[in-house]
Amino acid sequence: MGPNPTFGSGMRRSRLSKTLEKKTRKTLVLSIIGIVIVLFLLFRYGLDILVNFSLFISGQKSSSSIIPNKIDFIAPPILNPLSPATNSANIVISGKALKDQTIYLYINNRGVDQTEVDKNGDFVFEETLKEEDNLIRVKAEYNGKKSEYSDEFNVVFKNSPPSLEISSPKDGDSFKKDQNTIVVSGKTDQGVSVTVNGFWAVIDDNNNFSYKLSLQGGDNQIKIVATDLAGNKTEKELKVNYSQ
Repeated sequence: MGPNPTFGSGMRRSRLSKTLEKKTRKTLVLSIIGIVIVLFLLFRYGLDILVNFSLFISGQKSSSSIIPNKIDFIAPPILNPLSPATNSANIVISGKALKDQTIYLYINNRGVDQTEVDKNGDFVFEETLKEEDNLIRVKAEYNGKKSEYSDEFNVVFKNSPPSLEISSPKDGDSFKKDQNTIVVSGKTDQGVSVTVNGFWAVIDDNNNFSYKLSLQGGDNQIKIVATDLAGNKTEKELKVNYSQ
């Protein structure tokens, strides 16, 4: 008995259908990815970068004759991380960008300085902070076109020591028998950490601190240190006596 032509043609049609289905899926996935990329570029960078991307895909060169002065996209510079607080007015601000670009420095939305990117792609500013809160960011410029702002850092400049009030114990207090554990407590400023004899105290939402301290027989020296984010410190010492 010879081969069944109907069965053979059915198998060929089945393989053909699967192949077409795979191609259709692949085309659909690529189309969705392309749409997402175009929408992202349009939302993030506007029409200029979308034109550049289209020219790149089509294999064309930078054709300034099509849209003069609107083809080159200037990427924002990259700022090196900055400490969130400092007790020195002098600050070094550095980062990375493309060589030959001009970098503009903005502090609290005011343009305060500019510098050139060196051959290694580095730029550096040495500035003096004047205000307590300093929002720092930069822009790049090349051929008369500026980038968007870089990522920003907020740096708090503060060179005054934090407040430190001791509620208990009092200097010279005496404790006896079952009073071998006392609570060292007081108040400080927002964002300040406190240690008692080198151990961290607990601080509540109202900036009140407390620490349970075990006493040794005789005189006990207690050192309380308050430190803010900028590194400013306030220290106080007192002495209490414990007799068993």
